[in-house]
Amino acid sequence: MLLNPRYRVTPGSTPRRRAARRRGKAVLLASAASLCSLCLLGAAAPPVPLGVGDRLYPTLGNPGYDVASYDLDLTYPGADDKPLEAVTTIDAWATADLDRLNLDFAHGTVRSVEVDGVPADFAGAGEDLVVTPVRPLRRGDWIRITVRHTSDPRPGEDHKGDGGWVPTTDGLVMANQADAAHLVFPCNDHPSDKAMFTFRVTAPNAYTVVANGLPTGSERVGGNTTWTYRTQHPMATELAQVSIGRSAVPRRVGPHGLPLRDVVPSADRRTLEPWLARTPDQIAWMEGKVGRYPFETYGVLMANATTGFELETQTLSLFEKQLFTDPAYPTWYVESVMVHELAHQWFGDSVSPGSWSDVWLNEGHATWYEALYAEERGHQPMIDRMKAAYGASDGWRASGGPPARPKEPEPGQKISIFRPSVYDGAALALYALRQEIGRPAFERLERIWVRDHRDANASTGDFISLASQVAGRDLGGFLHAWLYDVKTPPMPGHPDWKPADPPRKEGKAAKRPARG
Repeated sequence: MLLNPRYRVTPGSTPRRRAARRRGKAVLLASAASLCSLCLLGAAAPPVPLGVGDRLYPTLGNPGYDVASYDLDLTYPGADDKPLEAVTTIDAWATADLDRLNLDFAHGTVRSVEVDGVPADFAGAGEDLVVTPVRPLRRGDWIRITVRHTSDPRPGEDHKGDGGWVPTTDGLVMANQADAAHLVFPCNDHPSDKAMFTFRVTAPNAYTVVANGLPTGSERVGGNTTWTYRTQHPMATELAQVSIGRSAVPRRVGPHGLPLRDVVPSADRRTLEPWLARTPDQIAWMEGKVGRYPFETYGVLMANATTGFELETQTLSLFEKQLFTDPAYPTWYVESVMVHELAHQWFGDSVSPGSWSDVWLNEGHATWYEALYAEERGHQPMIDRMKAAYGASDGWRASGGPPARPKEPEPGQKISIFRPSVYDGAALALYALRQEIGRPAFERLERIWVRDHRDANASTGDFISLASQVAGRDLGGFLHAWLYDVKTPPMPGHPDWKPADPPRKEGKAAKRPARG
């Protein structure tokens, strides 16, 4: 996610494998194990919301099962002021004995629930849907959960601006980061439980539907068309994307024959084409830095909507159309923002965080490659940006927490974990690491990181361990200081760099200047 692009010319400030996955979940599952045994066994107790132990979102995700796949069947009525009818089918393994299980789901009406084809009791608890099957589930069981429900694009009293469905001028798109997928469909809404996805979306014939992954066909019946898409790699729920609109879908070919498809308002296709045509070269540039693009397709979704951010939804990054039409944004900046979301396909999408405290691994790396691209293609020196970030870093840490331990979300602002400390503050830590171990070792580390953790989850501890291995020495103390200390450590190679005095005070995430 990249928040609110705003052009400024201040120096250093930019204007706008399942086995491996289970290793990434180990810490969260261990912390949730006692909760699972106490609360999931014994359905006589009242239903309660559960979580997998995430420090920033305590009730996000659910223990006791591991999702293999989601099948989302959505019917769009042709207006964003009416709920969609939906059927969500979840295939999962039970990882514990369960008398009942929790799904994350809110802001929709549940009509019925089945477990393995048999009707099941259900009840709401907080933002959880608690399901009680007819027979208890045993560890190792293969489970199919079918929920018939509505999916409501209208904001609710308890969910204003939290994300989920986002209305556009001609339909809907999704923006589910960090914890809003469960406002759209029932799920295990935590990035540690990645799964395969199938989307079947029915809409009036005047609309075009595009979703994550590759199309597997469309069928027109009367006045409606059903579009089907499937992913070929596991995906976190927060990265799901469905675009429904009066859209054009330009197609082109990227490096190695990679199929590319973009989604733009039909009326703006010609105007936006010059920006879309830049994607193949941007992918080639990223591949030159970190290796082969990790997914089956890519594209840019330019939505005629006001979101306040851009978002790295897997294989189809979401952008506000205004980013490409506002003449205040220089070309180098717009392209660097495009590269930021593209870089997330490796850092955050393919390699997903083990917990939300690891979000710096997503945003710090995406900001790093955004800045590197701006330096190499836009002649914007990275050292100027890093020096400015160093001056602001103590203030960012004081107000938002250090990069790898961001402060909890502010009340009523669930995305407020996306503060400067996890963007430029984390990129600054990567710069310090490159200064410490040298460019060749740093570049080797980056390639090994995305290769070894592809399609999986990874943590800050995993990164520190790999960095030490690549450098051939223990970097635990060095990186711990950069990622966890309340004060910014000295910058290797730049003893003259000093934090600003007094520290700058950070604004709220939604007001964050300079980036989108």
